[in-house]
Amino acid sequence: MRVSVLGLGYVGCVSAACLAGQGHEVVGVDVNQAKVDLVNDGKAPVVEERIGELVADVVRTGALRATRDVREAVLHSEVSLVCVGTPSEPNGSLCTTYLERVTEQIGAALAERGTSGGRHTVVFRSTMLPGTCLDLLVPILEKYTGGTAGVDFGVAVNPEFLREGTSVRDFFDPPKTVIGELDAASGDVVAGLYEGLPGEVFRVHIATAEAIKYADNAFHGLKIGFANELGAICQALGVDPHQVMDVFLADRKLNISPAYLRPGFAFGGSCLPKDLRSLVHAARRADVSVPILSHVLPSNSDHLQRAVELVERTGKRRAGLFGLSFKPGTDDLRESPLVELAERLIGKGYDLKIYDANVNLSRLLGANREYIETRLPHIAQLLVDSVDEVLDHAEVCLIGTKDPAVLAALPQGDGTLLIDLVRIPDAAARRAEPGYVGLVW
Repeated sequence: MRVSVLGLGYVGCVSAACLAGQGHEVVGVDVNQAKVDLVNDGKAPVVEERIGELVADVVRTGALRATRDVREAVLHSEVSLVCVGTPSEPNGSLCTTYLERVTEQIGAALAERGTSGGRHTVVFRSTMLPGTCLDLLVPILEKYTGGTAGVDFGVAVNPEFLREGTSVRDFFDPPKTVIGELDAASGDVVAGLYEGLPGEVFRVHIATAEAIKYADNAFHGLKIGFANELGAICQALGVDPHQVMDVFLADRKLNISPAYLRPGFAFGGSCLPKDLRSLVHAARRADVSVPILSHVLPSNSDHLQRAVELVERTGKRRAGLFGLSFKPGTDDLRESPLVELAERLIGKGYDLKIYDANVNLSRLLGANREYIETRLPHIAQLLVDSVDEVLDHAEVCLIGTKDPAVLAALPQGDGTLLIDLVRIPDAAARRAEPGYVGLVW
């Protein structure tokens, strides 16, 4: 394909050179004349492993050239890859100035081009927050072209996953390829750019593609911060942190896995809250600052509060709760987030009924019984023996379990207010129903 790449920083330069290396005819665009001159001389404007040789190669064969003229580049290409910077503003917000400016230039060029050269596809590779493309950039394109996105021109978001220092290698061996497509034709064009490269391809909604990049980078930062804080604690306690992490990383079932990485309800139980408190306390005693670890429990509490707020927004006063134990299939109530949720609702004056097939007051023993008597001493008046008793009582129901008996009895399509805390199996279908609300989906 004939491709214009707008912005010749790390992402743009690497994308332009690698696409040219894949056999595409590429023109790079940048406002900086020095960068343009370097590329046209067969030299990379960035320092990066393998990029110098690759740029020299593709410029020599004529597969890559550079210009400052956005209009000329767009008029002579089928695809425009936008790779301009999106730096932070002083207040931390995303600066979209360069994105807006280049989008206006692309739109003006497309208006001049018309339909004579076939449908042009604009692909945003810059990192931007969900909603930026559809709410800000597409309207700009439509204004300047006088056309309709998805009809007169294509639009896609194609985030990059290139690490500085190994970006050429990452381009040719990507961890994944993400295509946020406005329509299938736009997605097909982007998929064609990377044809033959390894790795799984995900074709998703545009806003999903925008969010994925942030999910990746936030998690990478979180992992680094977690490892460093744990290392500082271990060092203070006379423990080898690298040995600890070697064993930690060897666990591919829970630690380095999809486990615990699906949005759901708050965590609880007899281990996680207790052990986090102990670890943070040990860090404080050793004068080790651990801002990430010390905010995990407050974050968890805030997440639980989201469920309370969803109930408050309904304006109803009679509530039903399905599930009470910390984990499905057990009667363990110790630090159960559902017990905490019940406690907060009762404290706010809600008339609450609870059903959990595994919780029977007469069977509760030891620490379990002591915990519930301390936190919910009036639980005997709240627990009922059947799903129907909760449904008959409640104006709003909170689903905190995937018990098949509960799921089978839940009303469907009649407007009953259901707050889903666990993402029940048919959650995707129910999202269109009046009355159904997912906690964070």
